[in-house]
Amino acid sequence: METIGFIGLGIMGAPMAGHLLDAGYTVVTTDHRSPPPADLLAKGLKTVSGNRAVAQAADIVITMVPDTPQVDEVLFGDDGAASGLSNGKLVIDMSSISPIATKAFAKKINELGCDYLDAPVSGGEVGAKAASLTIMVGGEEKPFERARSIFEKLGKNVTLVGPNSVGQTTKVANQIVVALTIEAVAEALVFASKAGADPARVRQALMGGLASSRILEVHGERMIKRTFDPGFRIELHQKDLNLALDGARALGVALPNTSTAQQLFNSCAANGGAKEDHSAMVRALERMAGHEVA
Repeated sequence: METIGFIGLGIMGAPMAGHLLDAGYTVVTTDHRSPPPADLLAKGLKTVSGNRAVAQAADIVITMVPDTPQVDEVLFGDDGAASGLSNGKLVIDMSSISPIATKAFAKKINELGCDYLDAPVSGGEVGAKAASLTIMVGGEEKPFERARSIFEKLGKNVTLVGPNSVGQTTKVANQIVVALTIEAVAEALVFASKAGADPARVRQALMGGLASSRILEVHGERMIKRTFDPGFRIELHQKDLNLALDGARALGVALPNTSTAQQLFNSCAANGGAKEDHSAMVRALERMAGHEVA
């Protein structure tokens, strides 16, 4: 089994790395900024000093960090992983970042004689812990097949959707759907609750019809029970919708409801909610309605 370097052991990355350790892979990470999670160390996670050393120790390097600048820094900054790569290695970026930047990153890695896959995920913390993520991959067929067994330890729906950057484009499209569905569920529950209906029973009834969705199931319950610990933070969804809206401007495409969803997230962030779960978008609608779902 190939040795995997894993950079980014946060809410998503830590359980993902844990699944790879459970599957028998040797996993190496950096101790550069903070100590790795103790449970992963107990499973055999190895540590080295810095991103360059991770790339030197690994056959495949996975990055799972918050945004485009962090991927740039991890790969190409001082002590960047790219400086530790050698011919034939594979870099897999599983972060959610700019498709345009992804093309440039892939080109730089290819010029080093290495392959690059952009493989953002959907499913949040729950999916990461359950190894049920949807993984949207951009890149060539050969490195995809090389990485398939790794992806299958992390997710249930793994798709090669096109060349480099198309994985990130697909993730942006996913985030549009998720944001708009959260907004729809939030509007429905605010409306029903202010009209005097029990929102829990309304949600239960809607789960049996065409309005049923994973977001109604999971995030609808969060809205009712007021459990807004992330999950997936509002500030990260704002970042993803910025990618959507910037791309739309470049393409000459109108995304009116995406713009509305972003404004609701902006309202939440302005009221101190940037680090809450994205289901807390409902708070923006509650403020306008003068009524809380619960």
